[in-house]
Amino acid sequence: MTIAASADDSSSSSSSLVCVFCGSSSGNDPAYAEAAQELGRELVRNGYGLVYGGGTGGLMGSVAHATSESGGRVVGIMPRPMTSIEGCGNQVGEMIMVDSMHQRKSLMNDHAAAFIALPGGFGTLEELLEMTTWSKLSIHAKPLIAVNTNGYYSPLQAMIKQGVDMGFIDDSGNDTIVFCDTPAAAVAAIKTYIPQAKRDDVDWAPKVAA
Repeated sequence: MTIAASADDSSSSSSSLVCVFCGSSSGNDPAYAEAAQELGRELVRNGYGLVYGGGTGGLMGSVAHATSESGGRVVGIMPRPMTSIEGCGNQVGEMIMVDSMHQRKSLMNDHAAAFIALPGGFGTLEELLEMTTWSKLSIHAKPLIAVNTNGYYSPLQAMIKQGVDMGFIDDSGNDTIVFCDTPAAAVAAIKTYIPQAKRDDVDWAPKVAA
């Protein structure tokens, strides 16, 4: 089923969906696709469904198919201009079509109870880091977890520590993203995640004109 985005696209069952960021390619080691498939199965075992970028190739396709085949709900969010790049043939589950990357990320946040990143390219890194920034700014207080297959995210973990050591990131930055070695550990980390303290000096509530 494909629908256009609307103002109330965050449904009452959104709290059971986990947003997964991952590559539209599969990388050069079968371990990446295997981890994506295992993550899909782990989500369903723990009562979660999937919200993701909507692509059907690479790790996107692997996690979506595994979630669906295990009986879980799958919601894809696809910018119309990206259909020729990420593809949406052999659609898995529900599809929400949007007009921009910004709208895609906003709806992902609206639908998700947590965020998990598998390996991926610039887009995956950008999505993970934007949601990390949103957490630091108290736009959301949801778990942020990276599956460190083959040590893929070890350089990012080291860079965050360097940012803390050099005074560009506050000490809590070390714990904003939880790095896990396996999909099972990543899903388990959702329940034990300690969210960032709310920044009282930032108010994101819409302002109503007098």
